[in-house]
Amino acid sequence: MAKQKLPQQKNWYVIHTYSGYEDAVARNLKQRIESLGMEDKIFNVIVPKEKKIKIKNGKRRTAEEKIYPGYVLVEMIVTDDSWYVVRNTPNVTGFVGAGTTPIPVSPQEVDNLKKRMGEAEPRFKIDAKVNDLVKITDGPFKDFDGKISEIDEERGKLKVLINMFGRDTPVELDSLQIKKV
Repeated sequence: MAKQKLPQQKNWYVIHTYSGYEDAVARNLKQRIESLGMEDKIFNVIVPKEKKIKIKNGKRRTAEEKIYPGYVLVEMIVTDDSWYVVRNTPNVTGFVGAGTTPIPVSPQEVDNLKKRMGEAEPRFKIDAKVNDLVKITDGPFKDFDGKISEIDEERGKLKVLINMFGRDTPVELDSLQIKKV
């Protein structure tokens, strides 16, 4: 059986790992590249992550979250040797592609991913507008219903009018503390 000739250019490829082991795979792969002298064939290893805003105990915090859990990006020239080094790294289940042939990721897709990863401050995605009816999901007014009166996109805050003691009372909330009704 004749072995197929693999392309000799530098591209980004996606490897599949056991979920939760992405950072360990990246670390192990970097060590293997160094110890096996593959720096001329394997150039870069990235675990794609982005910053997300979460609310815990009423406090806003920024957390780093994997964009594609279970996947790691590798910039490399695919040869039999480099394929073998990556494929036999602990917790790597294989390349994303057809059969054993890895399929490169388009440069456009890699650029988009790098832009997404490079955002220093996460943006607020407020999926609501003034006069929308909402239910408060967190904080001291949890389970109250209200109507949005103002939206501050910069800070990710909303003013919601809730009915308390027979009259509308404005309450400032984080955009993550509400859901549309």
